Amino acid sequence: MNKKELIYFLTHNNILKTKSIIQAFKKIDRKDFIPTKYADEAYNDYPLSIGFNQTISQPSTVALMLEILSPKKGDRILDVGSGSGWTTALLGYIVGIRGRVCGVELIPDLVLFGRYNLEKYNLENTRIYQATQHLGLKEKGPFDKILVSATAKEIPQELVDQLKVGGSMVIPVKNSIFKVYKKSEDRIEKKEIPGFVFVPLIY
Repeated sequence: MNKKELIYFLTHNNILKTKSIIQAFKKIDRKDFIPTKYADEAYNDYPLSIGFNQTISQPSTVALMLEILSPKKGDRILDVGSGSGWTTALLGYIVGIRGRVCGVELIPDLVLFGRYNLEKYNLENTRIYQATQHLGLKEKGPFDKILVSATAKEIPQELVDQLKVGGSMVIPVKNSIFKVYKKSEDRIEKKEIPGFVFVPLIY
């Protein structure tokens, strides 16, 4: 597939629905976030290796997770497991100049790779940080929304704590995607969507 065909596939199958997310997929090219040896596969709907036993997720999964997350202009968003920087850039485009996106990545070489890829776009509101032993990026929070791109064994309280009250997080847990709503400082609601496979969240 080429990029136009990929976007048609995602919209025709009702995976991509929201205008701002569709525009982000048109503007932020997946080809700019993968190793050059996979350039001919950039628009195919499957994961691709970015090295270090990590992948860039398949476009339909990214589209679904962004639709569930529902990012808006002006949002402050944390992207955990930023990898190649693609989801970070998509989010940065969506939130606009009044928003802020902070990507965090544990593998130093992928931090550099993600930053290099982000430089291809004028996203002054978007940055990738080196992850530490603490999950997330507490010092830059609280966040309106959090996107996690690797699967956890359970919903991490450390990330829930970095959400604003009224905020939400989309996170894979085992083989499901969960949307977590922070109703109050000590209460969350969860919605589960089963049937996915992700690389594990390491921290």
